[in-house]
Amino acid sequence: MIRVLRSSAANLAAAYTGLGLLALALFAAPLWYAYKVTIEGGRVEILQADAQRLSEVFRHDGPDGLVSYIETRERLHVAGERDLLLTDGNYKPLAGNLKVWPAGFSGEANVHTIHIVRHGQTVDAAAVAVALPGDYHLLVARDLGLYEPLEHYFWYALASAVAILSILGAIGGIFIRRALMLRIHGIGQSMTGIIQGSLRERLPTHHRGDELNALSQTINAMLDQMSQLINGIRDVSNAIAHDLRTPLAELRSRLEELSLTKPGAETTFAEVDAAVADVDRVIGIFNALLRLAEIDSGMRRSGFVSLDLAELAAAAAEFYQPAAELKGVSLTLEASPVAPVRGDPVLLAQALGNLIDNALKYTPVHGEIIVSVLLRADQSVEMAVADSGPGIPAPEMPKVTERFYRGDVSRGTPGVGLGLSLVEAVARLHSSTLQLLDLQPGLRALITLPPDPLGLVRLARSSASEPDYEAQPAYHS
Repeated sequence: MIRVLRSSAANLAAAYTGLGLLALALFAAPLWYAYKVTIEGGRVEILQADAQRLSEVFRHDGPDGLVSYIETRERLHVAGERDLLLTDGNYKPLAGNLKVWPAGFSGEANVHTIHIVRHGQTVDAAAVAVALPGDYHLLVARDLGLYEPLEHYFWYALASAVAILSILGAIGGIFIRRALMLRIHGIGQSMTGIIQGSLRERLPTHHRGDELNALSQTINAMLDQMSQLINGIRDVSNAIAHDLRTPLAELRSRLEELSLTKPGAETTFAEVDAAVADVDRVIGIFNALLRLAEIDSGMRRSGFVSLDLAELAAAAAEFYQPAAELKGVSLTLEASPVAPVRGDPVLLAQALGNLIDNALKYTPVHGEIIVSVLLRADQSVEMAVADSGPGIPAPEMPKVTERFYRGDVSRGTPGVGLGLSLVEAVARLHSSTLQLLDLQPGLRALITLPPDPLGLVRLARSSASEPDYEAQPAYHS
């Protein structure tokens, strides 16, 4: 019983019942006030009208006529008849069903509450007294208890309404609790399975769009994301183990061979240089993973500033121009005069550098690379790198942004498979996505950045305050 009273459903039903009772009280209060005002006003009007009518009879027929009129009304025995009393100047009764004039009652025309004796019982009555010509006095009164049955009916009806509302609230609370407990029981069973390690469990959902269903859908989406992250961590761990094994094995083999053969100085230094290259490769993998973790956590959002992406792209194109000329590839830049965005300039330069580096790696001699930064009509900025290389096969297109994934085309090229993963992470950090479009032949990597919400680009022209847009070392894919 205590658990039922402490349940949310019981509390909710009690709250709604309380609101219903409050609404009933707010409805009954003005109704009761209107009733009292109407009854009191009607009683006063009736008494004053009777007093005026009897006064008219007195003026027209004199004291004897009024006595005769009052006696005639008494003989009719009308139910709920008024109490009447006509006296002379000494308050001696002349006619009426009251035996004595109420003590202390003046002859004013205002309505007063007096105590009268009727059939041996003292009752409260509303009375009005009128002073008639010739020093006569008229008293007209009416029992205040005449409307008591109606008042009792009102309170009985109100109490019945309160009882019915309370009973319905209790019954509603029981049914609501049962319905909620059925839903919560299903959710609890699924959560128990999830706690025990079965991440395939999902909370039951229904077509009804209530709050619990919305909560279940949100939790299911969270579980899907958790499963994806856990699978991603598992894949990354396997990929790290696989990719680190090769350089570490080569490093150990070189050092072991140096230890056993003890070659000359020239061979030893060459092997040391190769060992350093292996170590640099391992460090590069860890640096890339740390950079990706930092981007995924959203910590780099604090470094967002207003910048001109066209100027950043010009610096990146200038940085890679010598490498393109050395390979015999045409590298051109198509940029709007100004492309204002808000973002992290270092990460955007890193992402653009990775895209250009990948394009250089796969574009054949006499090929073409186009770097474009264009301001759209909606003030968003399109940053893209297109090349005339072999492109990416359609089956591999969804996989190339996975960490450590290397397609068939990239098997013989340097890299660890983190370049496009970093570009996608940078795009996601800037509320965008990386799109890979097949040009047949060639590939176009596109990122559309939202406009600067402030619409301001603060560009420093001096070398001391100008951001460092120089391309960072690329992580090859």
